[in-house]
Amino acid sequence: SPPGLLLLTSFLLHVKEDHASPTRLVCDNRLIQKYIMEAKDMEKRVGQCQALPALSCPAVLPLVDFTLQQWKSKSNETKRREILCDLALLVGATTGAQGQVSDECGARQLSQLYRHTNSFLLLLQTFSWEAGHWELSCSPNSTEQTHITSIFLTYRQLVQGKLRFFFHDMAKVLCK
Repeated sequence: SPPGLLLLTSFLLHVKEDHASPTRLVCDNRLIQKYIMEAKDMEKRVGQCQALPALSCPAVLPLVDFTLQQWKSKSNETKRREILCDLALLVGATTGAQGQVSDECGARQLSQLYRHTNSFLLLLQTFSWEAGHWELSCSPNSTEQTHITSIFLTYRQLVQGKLRFFFHDMAKVLCK
């Protein structure tokens, strides 16, 4: 899985042993722009797949909208945990959709989305400012969707929004 593996590898190569400091990923704005473009491309390509079926078991997707004022009032750890919850829901939604799509085009796009989403989930689990480990004990605001394209839309919105702003906020701390 080259794209997901590339993301994880580029991140891990820039992590210091004492504390997770993803300097290149956070400090090089071109990387997040690359992931935004990839998210847009995946969304476009899945939209070009022929006759994707409606999901018989709806996908539970996070509501990833936020206001900038609300976002700025949160600690980086709170932001990280919120994004982890969003990513965990997206990984689950993607996995569930994969089991319902037999179309080669749709299956290929879902597989790529799974790799990207899971890579970001693994990556953000390595950030930690508070004692203790992250647990999947969050209940983010969510919605149910039966359209596969909604999963891709939500992923793009998450990368363009919360993830981009989170990396921007982290850059202020890590990129002196």
